[in-house]
Amino acid sequence: MSISNPDFSPLKKLDLTEPAMGVKFTYFRPEGIPMLDKDVNMSLCEIFRKSQRENTAFYFCKENNETCVGKKILGMEEFDGMAQSGQIGKPLGVFNDTRANAHFYQHTPRMDLGTTNYVSFAPVDKMNFNPDVLIISARPAVAEIVMRAATYSTGMIYTSTCTPVMGCAWFLVEPFRSGKINFILPAFVHGPHGRKLYDDDATVLVCIPYHWIPTVLASLDEMTIELEGHKSKEAYYAEFEGILADLAERGKNP
Repeated sequence: MSISNPDFSPLKKLDLTEPAMGVKFTYFRPEGIPMLDKDVNMSLCEIFRKSQRENTAFYFCKENNETCVGKKILGMEEFDGMAQSGQIGKPLGVFNDTRANAHFYQHTPRMDLGTTNYVSFAPVDKMNFNPDVLIISARPAVAEIVMRAATYSTGMIYTSTCTPVMGCAWFLVEPFRSGKINFILPAFVHGPHGRKLYDDDATVLVCIPYHWIPTVLASLDEMTIELEGHKSKEAYYAEFEGILADLAERGKNP
């Protein structure tokens, strides 16, 4: 499986209640995909969710409305000094002082100014592009399978990086900029939580940059999806004890 032509069919093995999503950042206007209606007034995370909920593809650009910090995260606009000084988070009750809010601006990922004019969103089966980021929303038991697919052949360590506000930066931009898989709970972030982005507060977003997409898909195709030890507590102990007993016997004459 190649980076330039990944096979997404292994995703069908997952018990997903909503489509896996592809995201593409471009300098030039995308072809073969419609622009988001100019009458839409939503935050960037809601725009992403609209594509997923409605199972439809479109692109977002500077000509569209955006009601939060999405254009700034995408490098379409600059943050102003008032925001970066931390004036917003304290009135929201998220921080007790502006300094706490201001602190994380130095860590929050964003696209370089002027480098991204368009962002395409599409369910995997409606993509006409090779995604920069693949985003899978799932209940924890299914998200575990996706994360296990990442470590299955690589030994990758699981890490989750996020802040209590500006969550779109962490599930859209961070994987692309860092080249690392990230996972977040929307319920942990002020905007997605308040906007009720997902009906289930336990939803996990697993965000996979293009570097890792072939590895995850190939592992999903090869590995056991439902592990024996996950079927029940009894199955877990029986399998684990059996493995230890077998190794102990083999270890007598290595």
